[in-house]
Amino acid sequence: MIINHPLLGPRDAAEFVYLGDASLIERPDWQASDAAEAFHEYGYLRDNPAGKHAELWYHEQGDRSWLVVTRDTTTHEITSVEMARDVARAKGRSK
Repeated sequence: MIINHPLLGPRDAAEFVYLGDASLIERPDWQASDAAEAFHEYGYLRDNPAGKHAELWYHEQGDRSWLVVTRDTTTHEITSVEMARDVARAKGRSK
């Protein structure tokens, strides 16, 4: 599988480490009244979709960047690749 890195161009997937669902960018507020429940859901409950899915990938053998890769889990076709920091900023996350 080839991942078209936004900065470095096409790279083999072997250079990357898969983390999981890109919703991990949206970490719960630890000070919220329901923080324990929210962190339980954040850490342990995951969907396992068939079809288009946004995932976090880490470029371990490259520039060490985090990417959000949107791919079809049934065909492995990649439809978009974005820098995770850009996705987080668009969602209002500054870190």
